[in-house]
Amino acid sequence: MSALEDFSLGGALETLAATEHLLVAVDFDGTMSPLVERAEDARSLPGSAAALQALAALPRTTTALISGRALDSLRDVARPGPDTLLIGSHGAEAWTGTGREPLALTGEQQSLLDAATAAIQQIVEAHPGTRVEFKPAGVVLHTRTADDDVTRAAVDAARTALAGLSGLTITDGKRVLEVSVVKADKGQGLDRLRALVGATAVFFAGDDVTDEHAQHALGPEDVGVKVGDGDSAAQYRVPSPAALTSVLEELLALRSAGASR
Repeated sequence: MSALEDFSLGGALETLAATEHLLVAVDFDGTMSPLVERAEDARSLPGSAAALQALAALPRTTTALISGRALDSLRDVARPGPDTLLIGSHGAEAWTGTGREPLALTGEQQSLLDAATAAIQQIVEAHPGTRVEFKPAGVVLHTRTADDDVTRAAVDAARTALAGLSGLTITDGKRVLEVSVVKADKGQGLDRLRALVGATAVFFAGDDVTDEHAQHALGPEDVGVKVGDGDSAAQYRVPSPAALTSVLEELLALRSAGASR
């Protein structure tokens, strides 16, 4: 296991690689891609992208990206291969093959989203360095390019402004405040994919607090990896997206060796 320093993770990958049908699901920002100030500038590390694409080509192996991004944004930055399934907006959107109907909000949900979006736009106008991101089922306050004191003030103001709107799901992330009118999370998205493809074991990697829903959805036969610092339910941890590349490459090598037998 020269590519990995954690020998216990190496052993877990060996066991995982031998499963009948493997689902490899990975978060994007901070996991496949290093975090960047401008969300539209994010790109997968080449080694991770190549490993995920090669895994998707193996027999009885399914790959997926599970992201807080809207699906259109995820496609733009991740440029996934045609066989990689997509979960976007923390589980509120999904692409599981051609012919699937896009997300459609009810009239009540759309009115709630319009009100939440107007509130966040007012916060951004009053707090320099903050940005707004629009999603089909939500709106996001980005504070990565704002000073710390501005960030705290903007998040507090947003929570106050949104407090009177019933039915919202509000989630803190790394310098983001996610607001959605559809109750969904990455754990639900992962469960959905597992059932869809009939996976007998799952590999999942993520870096943010929003990825913990997926970590908690993993079972004893699965492998969860936390990228970076912070509390996590994941069994294993790597320090950076670059280190995750080695993990994906090792999983690819092990799975490929089994497929060739």
